[in-house]
Amino acid sequence: MNAVTQPRDRNPERGGASVKLFLTLLVLGSMIYAGIKIMPAYVDNYQIQDAVESEARFAIGNRLAAKDIRADILKKVKEIGIPATDDDLKVTSNQGSVQITLDYSVPFDLLVYKYTKDFHVHADNRSI
Repeated sequence: MNAVTQPRDRNPERGGASVKLFLTLLVLGSMIYAGIKIMPAYVDNYQIQDAVESEARFAIGNRLAAKDIRADILKKVKEIGIPATDDDLKVTSNQGSVQITLDYSVPFDLLVYKYTKDFHVHADNRSI
């Protein structure tokens, strides 16, 4: 037999595409999993930031005392489900100025990696 008619033994690159596909699907799946675990915390942060800004904007016009502002914010925090305590919220209200600060942390467990994200929410009514 000559070299032209001889059957080929094996292709050394055989199966390479399936390994690449597997790795691509693994990376894509892990990104989707991480997004599903992390995104709700960012949505909750956006909601509480909006609520705190609204409260600061209208607190003086509604003649709310600091304790009333605090109660409204804590009610919203519990409603949204943010893991913040009473000590994490600071409200200052004096002479037509309101400042609200909320600092809290959310732990994330991604099976192979655990970390804690710190969120800082701040609003005041100076820009009005």
